[in-house]
Amino acid sequence: MAVQSRRSKLHRGTVFSIGYEGRDLDDFLDTLEGNRVKVLVDVRLTPISRKKGFSKTALSEGLARRGIEYRHAPALGNPKENRAAFRGAAVRTGRRRFLAHLNNGSRHAYEEVIELARAQRIALLCVERDDRQCHRGCITDQAQEQHPALSVQHL
Repeated sequence: MAVQSRRSKLHRGTVFSIGYEGRDLDDFLDTLEGNRVKVLVDVRLTPISRKKGFSKTALSEGLARRGIEYRHAPALGNPKENRAAFRGAAVRTGRRRFLAHLNNGSRHAYEEVIELARAQRIALLCVERDDRQCHRGCITDQAQEQHPALSVQHL
């Protein structure tokens, strides 16, 4: 019985998915804090933004003030040549391409995120508010498919 309980705990966890589009920094941080997120994993290839507070340094400082750790996972970023597909009618093509990228060169980074989610409450960050129009939706869909006990929530 104790072995089963320990094994079950290893497979549980929560991954939140959040985009900062249409949010200001305080609202964004309040949302993370309200959901007790402990680690924000930035899955943007390049963690810069024209929106105040959402570039890597400013964001990590804002998160630290709220007791949230920042981690950048560039290997989980959507390659530049695939970004346009997520903005138009070719989302299905963009998702297929990103999943190929994720499961080839980025598999190790993906597995690290899964392990982190089993240990702590994490959130994946990118720009788009709607995860269906963002590559992070591919990450969370695959995570839930491969690890059914993992809870995925979109903020």
